[in-house]
Amino acid sequence: MEEHRICLLRGDETGQELLDEAIRVLAPDVIGMSNLVFETFDLSLENRRRTKNDVVREAAARILGTGLGIKAATITPGDPDDVGSPNALLRDLIHGSVILRTGRRIPSVRPLAGVHAPIAVARMAVEGAYAAEEWREGEGLDEIAYNKRYITRRTCRAVAEFTFQYARRIGATVFGGPKYTVSPIYEGLFKEELDRAAGIYRAVRYRPQLIDATYALLLETSGEALVIPALNRDGDNLSDLIMKMFGTIAGAESIVFAFDDDFNVKTAVTEAPHGTAPSLQGKNIANPMAMILACGALLRYIEGKKAADASRAIYESTLESVYNGIKTTDLGGRASTSEFVDEVIREIRGKLDVWDALGTERAI
Repeated sequence: MEEHRICLLRGDETGQELLDEAIRVLAPDVIGMSNLVFETFDLSLENRRRTKNDVVREAAARILGTGLGIKAATITPGDPDDVGSPNALLRDLIHGSVILRTGRRIPSVRPLAGVHAPIAVARMAVEGAYAAEEWREGEGLDEIAYNKRYITRRTCRAVAEFTFQYARRIGATVFGGPKYTVSPIYEGLFKEELDRAAGIYRAVRYRPQLIDATYALLLETSGEALVIPALNRDGDNLSDLIMKMFGTIAGAESIVFAFDDDFNVKTAVTEAPHGTAPSLQGKNIANPMAMILACGALLRYIEGKKAADASRAIYESTLESVYNGIKTTDLGGRASTSEFVDEVIREIRGKLDVWDALGTERAI
């Protein structure tokens, strides 16, 4: 049986507590896969400082070899002379170019307005505002702050290709886009690649909008499945909003993708999109949904029916647990973190056992 090595990236505070709980869903006695081998890297703030970020570099090098990673939430210190963001460094080192975050309806949780169908954000993972060189000149009221950003056509094309391929696969509309009218050279480069992809994937409905119109129109959505391509910071802001529109930022996973020269997925690193929630540390009350779904999402990038079935079982069991009334406090329930994971594991085991019993009848 072929081994699948997964890099497990430890984090900080509640982020690590959620990883410890969620990773239980990948145990062999839960999903029936004994060929998953975890290689652990400590990306806690303390260890990043101690190693001067060498641990992030080691983890990235190994992810390039395995193609698979699961990451806990980590602290990014505010001091510019400190170790910085491990997320930004990791994405750069693994050549990640797209972050996918999908807001989806959580059963029994009331979404905002008419939101019903999934809304995914295909965000540029590198470059843009988060890779900008910054400096100041002058003094007093004449002091000027400068910001020098860049984006490459290669990254714009990766986002555009992924967006249209993903929309085709899930039957969604490509919606939104950059503010190219104000920035025809910089953001216009991204718009060119989106228009190019629209010309190739003609079966995919394409409704380009400026970013400000995108925000406004999201509040009037009629339930249509959408995939929104976005620049780095635009996508960061959009994805948080969309997650909350469906009930909680802890309700869905985040995936960082790197691609080969033909824009096929070469590397996938999954994580929860929320932060380390220090106020919840040690209380066993944080919502583990996003981290559980991150575990399930990674299995989609392992070939074989067992991995596919296990991934689907994790997704369905997580949502069904909420539907059955097992909710953490952010969703109006009383379940602890560990109680919610226990229920998901119970559901996974039952689901996989039933599917096995049905065999080929399941497809009828």
